[in-house]
Amino acid sequence: MRSIIDVLDLSVNELDELIKTAEDIMENPDKYAEKCKGKQLATLFFEPSTRTRLSFESAMLGLGGSVLSVTDGATSSVAKGESVADTVKTVSCFADIIAMRHPKEGAALVAAQSGDIPVINAGDGGHCHPTQTLADLLTIHKEKGGFDNLTVGLCGDLKYGRTVHSLINALSRYNNVKFVLIAPNELKLPEYVKSGVIKANNSEYIETSSLEEALPKLDILYMTRIQRERFDDKDEYERLKDSYILDAEKMKKAKSDCSVLHPLPRVNEINADVDSDSRACYFKQVKNGKYMRMALILKLLFDNYTQKDEEYITDKKCTNVRCITSVERGIKHKFILRKSDNTCRCIYCEAENK
Repeated sequence: MRSIIDVLDLSVNELDELIKTAEDIMENPDKYAEKCKGKQLATLFFEPSTRTRLSFESAMLGLGGSVLSVTDGATSSVAKGESVADTVKTVSCFADIIAMRHPKEGAALVAAQSGDIPVINAGDGGHCHPTQTLADLLTIHKEKGGFDNLTVGLCGDLKYGRTVHSLINALSRYNNVKFVLIAPNELKLPEYVKSGVIKANNSEYIETSSLEEALPKLDILYMTRIQRERFDDKDEYERLKDSYILDAEKMKKAKSDCSVLHPLPRVNEINADVDSDSRACYFKQVKNGKYMRMALILKLLFDNYTQKDEEYITDKKCTNVRCITSVERGIKHKFILRKSDNTCRCIYCEAENK
C-alpha cells in the first residue's frame, strides 16, 4: 500500500509516467471507463473546497468507481472530537482509497499511518498540495512541451501557499529551471524551502516585490491568492490582500507565449479581463487536474510498491501550533535530519526544531 502526502513522494520518472497516463486518458477515455469498477473513493474534506473535491469525485466516476463523501467536518464525528486516526480507521472499512483535506499540517500523514488503504493528500493546512501540483505539471507540459530551461514566476502568498511549495519541490528537480519569487516581505518564501529545496537542487532564483518588473522575463506566471484563512492577524490580511492584481494592461508586458496559471479560487489577484487572453491557462488547469488524479488513483490502487524504512528522532516535540501534533491524540512526535540543509524537521509539518 502506498500513499501520496508530498509531491516528493513521486520520483521524476513517476511524474513523467503520470503525465503520460493522463494524456492517454484524455485521448482514450473509453479505455479507462471501467478500470476502477467496484472500487470506492472516500473524499474527506474538513476544509472548504470546490475544484479539488469535485475533481477527485469526477476522476473516480470517470474510472467506473464510486464515491463516499464528507464535505464538512461539522457534519462528521470530527465535530464530536473524533481523531483523524480513528476517522480514517473507520472509513477504511468502507472505501478502497481516501482523498483528504484538513486544516492542520501533517494530518494527511497521520491518516496514511492510521489506515490500511492509500491516502492522497488533498491539502494539509499551509503545508502541501501534491495533486494541485500534478495539475500544474500537466498544464505546463501541454503548454511548453516539457519543464527544462523554464523561468517560472511565483507571485503572491509564497509563505503559506502550499501549492507554491509543492510546485517548487517538483520543478526544482528538472534541468535549469529558474524561479522568480514575487511577494511582499511579509509573505516571502520560507527559508527552509529556499535552502532545502531551491538551493539544494542548485536552481537559480531571485526575489522581488515587483510583478511588473518580473513579467517580461517569465515563461510561466503562477499567481496565488492571499489566503485569509492562513492569517492570525486579520488587519495584516486586509493590508496585504490586494498586493498584486494582474490585468490586461499588465499582460502587455508579458511574453507572447507566457502561460498564466493559478490554483484557484481567485479573489482579486487576476482581473476577469485576462480570462480571454490566450495565455490564461487557469481553467485548463482545472480540467487537467481531473486527468492527473485519475492517473494517480490508478497508480495507487494497482501498482506494487515497497515502503522505504527511515530513521526518526523521537525525543523532541513540535512547537508549530498549526501542526497536527498540536491536536491529535496519541501521535508520537517524530523528526528527521534533513541532509540538504542540515536541519531537524517535523515529519508532519516540516517545522524546524532548533
